Amino acid sequence: MNLALFDLDNTLLAGDSDFEWGQFLISRGIVDPELQAAKNAAFYADYKAGTLDIEAFMTFQMGPLSHHSRAELSAWHAEFMAQHIRPMIAPGTRALLERHANDLCVIITATNSFVTGPIARELGVPHLIASIPAIDRQSGRFTGSASGTPAFQAGKITRLEDWLESQALWWDSFTHSYFYSDSHNDLPLLQRVSQPVAVDPDDTLRQHAQQMGWQIISLR
Repeated sequence: MNLALFDLDNTLLAGDSDFEWGQFLISRGIVDPELQAAKNAAFYADYKAGTLDIEAFMTFQMGPLSHHSRAELSAWHAEFMAQHIRPMIAPGTRALLERHANDLCVIITATNSFVTGPIARELGVPHLIASIPAIDRQSGRFTGSASGTPAFQAGKITRLEDWLESQALWWDSFTHSYFYSDSHNDLPLLQRVSQPVAVDPDDTLRQHAQQMGWQIISLR
């Protein structure tokens, strides 16, 4: 059995789902447009530069979820999927996933599970490791904060290994382990698998992949 891990944003998607969720909220008048746009752009720039404060980002990312009912959020997300996500699925994504149809497939992403859960289902990937929005157990509403370790940088390894252990699996359970990613932020996990693959990589990851002789592909 092989393990196939996939980053989501700018890898399986030709864009960033969290950034687009913020843009969707702006377009619907759900959040303050100037404040949201400025912070959204600043956090995204920090992510690309490798300087993202993940705790501050989680607070920003999950804050709007706490202001609305789950029914409202689900209805908005359905619109978001139709308007933003389905057109953003990279042309080569479904063929890549099909090549791993007999492997244990997992999307692993820093973007929270509210945003990414329906995307994983749309792509037919059965397992998702994402940052987790905390939930008030009495009301069922999101609290606006994160729960547990964010699936970001080395946190992806922590979350993945916890998940593998919960499935009575470990790295040596697999003949090969693949990880597909576009970002230098994912270097810790790329260096942990046996088959790292850079997908439409940023400049830093491309340079590293070339130096290491890793496979470089495009899904676009």
